[in-house]
Amino acid sequence: MNRQPHAACREAIVAEAIKDVVGELRLVDVADYIAFIRLEHFATVADIVDSAAEMFFMPGTVRLGHGGEAHVDWSEPPRIVLDLELRPAGATVYFALSLEDEAASVEVHYVAFDRPDPDPQHNTAFLIDAIDRARIRKAERSADADLEA
Repeated sequence: MNRQPHAACREAIVAEAIKDVVGELRLVDVADYIAFIRLEHFATVADIVDSAAEMFFMPGTVRLGHGGEAHVDWSEPPRIVLDLELRPAGATVYFALSLEDEAASVEVHYVAFDRPDPDPQHNTAFLIDAIDRARIRKAERSADADLEA
């Protein structure tokens, strides 16, 4: 697949946007990811992704795409790759999240806009704004926690 010219900039935007979600995804034991992926229990992985994202984004904003991969062998630490979608209103980012022992990375495959502008910089600015609008603010999370208590 050919990378879009602005993929590197957008990878940084997506990585920053989902860093809290990645922290939540890391709470799941790597052995569980390996089992779920190898046994093709992707509905379970989708539930994990939904649960990790629900404190930070509106429902459906971050979700599992077409699956994932577990890279496991005797010579290196395991690496879990999840095919994810970031879907703020007006845009969809298709990307892979790689989780390793001490690092995580994002590789954007494609960004689709409902109403693309001919200027890629306008599209990138729109993406930043759309992601920001899809976030659940800390004050909203605190209010939800107060209601649950």
